[in-house]
Amino acid sequence: MSKSDLEIRPIYHFTRRRIEAHISISFVAYSIYKELERLLYLYNAPFSVKKAREIIHNIYQIEVTLPDSGVKQKVLLQMDEEQQFLVNIIQNEISKSFG
Repeated sequence: MSKSDLEIRPIYHFTRRRIEAHISISFVAYSIYKELERLLYLYNAPFSVKKAREIIHNIYQIEVTLPDSGVKQKVLLQMDEEQQFLVNIIQNEISKSFG
């Protein structure tokens, strides 16, 4: 992992609250990055974390309101093989964690 992967740059916060928030957000982002890296390795993914980010970025979802009932439904648009592979990894891990 390089500095550019995390897009690190100096951040100038002047209050304790903002500094703590920035550190917390940075830590969570790094944790998500490392977990994705671990899952890609575990599932023998043929691409890097950087490529996975690009693939995930192009997954689209629409929200449809049913005319009769007014119920809103979210629908994922058709995905290619790489996108489906990543979604399956995430769904498998969620089902393992939360039953």
